[in-house]
Amino acid sequence: MSAAAVEGPHRPEPLPLLEEANKLMEQHPGYRVEIIGGVITVAPPPDAPHGMALTDIMIPLMEAGLHSKETKVVQGIGLWLPTGPEDYAIPDLAVVDADILEHLIENNCYDPMSFRLVLEVTSSNFNNDLRNKVTAYAEAKVPVYVVVNRKHGRVHVLTDPVEGGYDTHRVHAPGEHITLPETIGAEVTLDVEAVLAAGRP
Repeated sequence: MSAAAVEGPHRPEPLPLLEEANKLMEQHPGYRVEIIGGVITVAPPPDAPHGMALTDIMIPLMEAGLHSKETKVVQGIGLWLPTGPEDYAIPDLAVVDADILEHLIENNCYDPMSFRLVLEVTSSNFNNDLRNKVTAYAEAKVPVYVVVNRKHGRVHVLTDPVEGGYDTHRVHAPGEHITLPETIGAEVTLDVEAVLAAGRP
């Protein structure tokens, strides 16, 4: 007598990363969920000083005319990354081409070629901003990446993307003023001390 084949317990197929990331966002409203290098990262909602630092940076960008017919200044917009089939990031702030709506790729994320600048204000996950996102944004060929490093009291400006990172990485301390590259669409100067002061808890 032959034995019948025994089937193991039914195991559902694992969810694709995008589905899993969207499920996490639904379960944790207000949290930022990203996929970078094939890894899902979840960040808690930012604190008030984080938002104040962003506002203090937005003001000179807008005063320089970057929220206009050619470019827009936006917060929390998805950027589709070339680092993996489902990779995307949601930078705190970006300067994008004004026709951004025509460059939707998937999952509310847009073509990285529409981004002129991305900016992150660090929170508890500051290593992600200073490591993984450096590689990801460089691979996406985002021309300018700015990191307001609240933990170490510095502002990083990275330009000239190359494979695996940026060719130019300048670190600015309080007392310095930063003039951002005009490739973003206008000349903008940031006061490092003022930006860091706004972001202090």
